[in-house]
Amino acid sequence: MRISRVDQLPCLLLFLSIAAGLQTVSSDTDPQNAGALRSLMNQWQNTPPSWGKSDDPCGTWEGVQCTNSKVTALKLSTMGLKGTLSGDLGQLTQLQSLDLSYNTDLGGSLTRNIGNLKQLATLILAGCSFTGNIPNELGNLSQLYFVALNSNKFSGPIPASLGSLSQLYWLDLGDNQLSGTLPVSTSSSPGLDLLVNTKHFHFNKNQLSGPIPEKLFSSNMTLIHILFDNNQFTGNIPASIGSVLSLEVLRLDKNALTGPVPSNISKLVSANELNLANNQLNGSLPDLTGMSSLNYVDLSNNTFAISEVPTWISQLQTLTVLAIESGEIQGPLPTQLFSLPQLQQVLLKNNRLSGSLNFGNTTSPQLQLIDLQNNDISDIKQDSQYQNTLILLGNPICSSTDTNTNYCRPQQTLKVYSTSHARCGSQSCPADQSLSPQCICAYPYEGILVFRAPFFRDLSNSTTFQSLETNLWQNLTIPPGTVSLQNPFFNSENYLQVQLQLFPSTGLYFNRSEIQRLGFELSNQSFKPPPIFGPYYYIASRYPFPVDSKKSISAGLIAGVAVGCAVLILGLVGVGIYAFRQKKRAERAMELSKPFASWAPSGKDTEGAPQLKGARWFSYDELKKCTNNFSDSNEIGSGGYGKVYRGMLPNGQIVAIKRAQQGSMQGGLEFKTEIELLSRVHHKNLVALVGFSFEQGERMLVYEFVPNGTLREAFTGKNGFQLDWKRRLRIALGSARGLAYLHDLANPPIIHRDVKSTNILLDENLTAKVADFGLSKLVSDTEKGHVSTQVKGTLGYLDPEYYMTQQLTDKSDVYSFGVVMLELITAKQPIEKGKYIVREVRMLLNKNDEGHYGLMEIMDPTIRNATNLIGFGRFVELAMQCVEESAVDRPRMNELVKEIETILQNDGMHTNTNSASSSATDFGITNGVPRHPYNDPLPKEDISSNAFEYSGGISFSANVEPK
Repeated sequence: MRISRVDQLPCLLLFLSIAAGLQTVSSDTDPQNAGALRSLMNQWQNTPPSWGKSDDPCGTWEGVQCTNSKVTALKLSTMGLKGTLSGDLGQLTQLQSLDLSYNTDLGGSLTRNIGNLKQLATLILAGCSFTGNIPNELGNLSQLYFVALNSNKFSGPIPASLGSLSQLYWLDLGDNQLSGTLPVSTSSSPGLDLLVNTKHFHFNKNQLSGPIPEKLFSSNMTLIHILFDNNQFTGNIPASIGSVLSLEVLRLDKNALTGPVPSNISKLVSANELNLANNQLNGSLPDLTGMSSLNYVDLSNNTFAISEVPTWISQLQTLTVLAIESGEIQGPLPTQLFSLPQLQQVLLKNNRLSGSLNFGNTTSPQLQLIDLQNNDISDIKQDSQYQNTLILLGNPICSSTDTNTNYCRPQQTLKVYSTSHARCGSQSCPADQSLSPQCICAYPYEGILVFRAPFFRDLSNSTTFQSLETNLWQNLTIPPGTVSLQNPFFNSENYLQVQLQLFPSTGLYFNRSEIQRLGFELSNQSFKPPPIFGPYYYIASRYPFPVDSKKSISAGLIAGVAVGCAVLILGLVGVGIYAFRQKKRAERAMELSKPFASWAPSGKDTEGAPQLKGARWFSYDELKKCTNNFSDSNEIGSGGYGKVYRGMLPNGQIVAIKRAQQGSMQGGLEFKTEIELLSRVHHKNLVALVGFSFEQGERMLVYEFVPNGTLREAFTGKNGFQLDWKRRLRIALGSARGLAYLHDLANPPIIHRDVKSTNILLDENLTAKVADFGLSKLVSDTEKGHVSTQVKGTLGYLDPEYYMTQQLTDKSDVYSFGVVMLELITAKQPIEKGKYIVREVRMLLNKNDEGHYGLMEIMDPTIRNATNLIGFGRFVELAMQCVEESAVDRPRMNELVKEIETILQNDGMHTNTNSASSSATDFGITNGVPRHPYNDPLPKEDISSNAFEYSGGISFSANVEPK
């Protein structure tokens, strides 16, 4: 069919009318403001579809609110914006509210022109990627009331100019990379001590250092939340903190604070949470008598003096959690403690508690967990009605009675709460959608609620979490049944993380205005959770907005002409589109039915499929969904290979997903070989491979989730526990058993090649699990016990004989394990300040010193003063045998297993009890005579063995060793 020129004219008129219509709308927006918004639009990708469609932002641009032609609010939360923030923002001089939260690709430095926004009261940039210093010019904004800069990448000091913000109510700078000291006022500059009207100091998860100034706090202040945890503060806790009588939450945990706890801290009678754990505080345990509002107390892992059980622990009637682990408290526990009406958890492991455990006739109905591991409890009264979790491992009662008694065995934690979908039966949704509590598939607004100081620890209590659900739909004015909470857990910072899904009341999607509203209300604290959840912040995932359909701009004749033109075009291409779609569907079906075809040399699936034992293939969409679209909040590790994410499979299993970054992956056949290797090894002391994914250009390995971090991290105490000598022996035994399995029972045998303390993970029972076989080598029968290979490993652990000969044997792993054994004794890294641990131990060794073998000065202080280091001398001898220069003089791993078992058995301990991307350097050997790797001067800086690790919610350094 041919189209005449006359027939073409209506179509031409249609397009001309559209173009004219876009140019004839009158503008009501102040020209300066309109220009500033256009500048922002030019800097950003993914702006809302309405932006730029007219010259009147005040009338039609989504997220822009105006008064008298001037822009007064810019609310673009969770829009997927990408780019930087133009300095022209400073032209919006009447702006009162700026919310750009949860746009993770919006970053760069924060423009100094923000200081021109003299009317600004609300500044919310949470969950973006801003870098550089916080500009001093923020201190010029005298109207600022709410500042949320948390969860970015800001660095440098906190500006002293913020002390000029006399109206400030909320100051959240948490989860950045801020450094330096806390600024206080001087005769010439302001400081944070002047913020007497501020209620919230949220500075957690930074790199702030130095002492907390005594001048920072005063009785004039009205603070209710002080969150200074997870920094590098030193010195004493300032006594002035006891004068802030309005205080409700005080978190100073995970710093390096020293000295005694100020006695006037007991004056904080309004405090609900007191967390001083994981510091170096000394002196007596603080007397908390009179703190009648306390719900949560954590004084764990300090260096307090030995003391009797304090009387106040049984007098605080509001107490829900009592945690004093490794607190040096001794004597019997008072019976009255267990009858406190709101008590949920008692965490007192690694102390000197003794005598008989007596719960009395009445225990709290909310009491779920009593953990008294590693004390001296010898008896328990059996007439108690308490039936929930009790852990007495490591007490005399478990060596003198049947060790199969429940309280003498590792126990499963209670199942955590999740919003029920029981009435939905087996109903499922497409991979990119989720099922609502009303059994409707849709695209929810998703993210992570992070509660930084909850007053409870029971994650199974449905009443608690249902109250949160109710608050959400009531506060956010959405219908009941549209809120879903999943997978609550406490992360390594002791924050409660809850996955949140909000579902649209109708249809598949929220519109942009609804997302902007929800994002703003969750970021500016309009939503108020139940009080027991404490302070929170929210990190949203990018929302999958639908592609906006084109709307007709006129009716009648123009619409009719448009339809006629469209019919012509559709008639010509309809069949082609149908055929194309059918082809793509067929290709997709073929891809899903043969996911491994691309690995086979000839494309045959039977040749390409890996031969797996106990591991499974996951689709990319499955892993994307279980990690909340690989959200930053689920990232638990990173390194040269890529990143590791925490995820929950549909069956509830928690896994760690190792995702390769682009450009760092090996070929498909090599990847296939690696997963076949990993799937063949099954041992309780090896990290298990759950499965893998090889799809959409992505390669991922799915491991079991190991919650207690690496052995290297455990030496620091930051994981929330300390390693006594018996635990270290059990960890050594477990690690040795895992390596012995690789050497002797795997078929073919496997040499690890990168044994080190960061590749030994600790599970919930502190059972050691050897991880990261990324450098492992198979030893075939024809290779006669060694492999000629390019030298790879980590300096400090690397076998010098392997380095010089390039002949890899299982004795190379033995050398590395010997270095780990020396770490268990000293807690030092293999190379510190130019000193090599093997050489240092060899120089100090003195077998005439029966107690410490001459190693007292370099021993880890945690075990140095222990009274009974069972088998210490023999352990040192074994370690030194392992690091002999010649491989023939070293024992085999199975011999080490027997020796360590003997040490433990001589103490009457059961050796079958649960124990408490590669980072390796590629050492190219140059021509000529190989040199010994440790004879030349060593680097003065510490050699870190951190690189690519994962563990339960514990974040590690992303420093990658050189390749």
